[in-house]
Amino acid sequence: MRAAIERAALEFPHPNPRVGATLVDDDGHVLGVGAHVEPGAPHAEALALAEAGQRAGGATLVVTLEPCNHHGRTPPCTDAIIAAGVRRVVVGAADPDRRVAGAGVSRLRAAGIEVVEGVLSGLVEESDPAYFHHRRTGRSRITVKAAMTLDGQTAASDGSSQWVTDVEARQDAHRLRAASDAVMVGAGTVRLDDPRLDVRLPDYTGHQPRPVVIAGQRPLPPGARILERNPLVYLPRPIGLVEDEVVLADGTGGAVDLQQVVVDLAERGYLEVMVEGGARLAAALWESNLIDRGVFYLGSMVAGGVGTGVFDRVFLQMAKGRPVEITSVDRVGPDLRVEWLFRS
Repeated sequence: MRAAIERAALEFPHPNPRVGATLVDDDGHVLGVGAHVEPGAPHAEALALAEAGQRAGGATLVVTLEPCNHHGRTPPCTDAIIAAGVRRVVVGAADPDRRVAGAGVSRLRAAGIEVVEGVLSGLVEESDPAYFHHRRTGRSRITVKAAMTLDGQTAASDGSSQWVTDVEARQDAHRLRAASDAVMVGAGTVRLDDPRLDVRLPDYTGHQPRPVVIAGQRPLPPGARILERNPLVYLPRPIGLVEDEVVLADGTGGAVDLQQVVVDLAERGYLEVMVEGGARLAAALWESNLIDRGVFYLGSMVAGGVGTGVFDRVFLQMAKGRPVEITSVDRVGPDLRVEWLFRS
């Protein structure tokens, strides 16, 4: 199962789940391995069975997620498993997708196949948390990333913010980008920092996240570097500057409806979304209860004064704060990396 999880983690098939499969004989010899690569491509189970060929008869299939039992872009995996003569199926996690949700396991058992469930299910979900989050909530998983001084300042009052953290933390943040389907910023960040929002690591040739911009009434700068990367731009009214602009106005018509944005992003296949700026966008997401996770880098620096915080909002009283679960605290070079989850 661990090998199947590790194999699946190499792929970016969203909005489909990351799924890995390993087919073994009774002596533990690996007969076939597969992972789902992208929507429309063969599923992990089918790839592992194809590699094993006739040897699949009587073997054990270890798969990270419950096999599907419905027709989509590909045939049901349960049909292929039954036809191959697999004797036993070991499942990591149940699939929360309502089209599956136990139907795959039931079909296999009805065909006389032994099914073992719940093997390393926690690790399976940890390997693709955005998929499980989306199937349960209908929206993207939102992570807010911020780099700040030890006393909580992300930038000076003049807008300067380079560099709060050292090179190791900045590289770690790029690995966060690489693990995201999309990276979101507000239009103010585009104007102030002119980011590209791409992954820039030594010798990196892998997945690049889609840039997403939450804009307002003002047009984006026509020379902004982010426009070179085909951004997805959400606006309260059409501007016509980019190819992919989506009008999702709130009730006032003067701002973007963020509740609709996180649903629309998920429907487009962007399940894991990282927010990199700015403070106004982060505050709006926080007030809308749309932030699920945070990764805060605390630089080895003390500002000694008030500049810009993570959220552009007034903290009126302690009762307005919300408890979170701190899941990890690590040293990254001279800085600290704090990861947390919001538990509603």
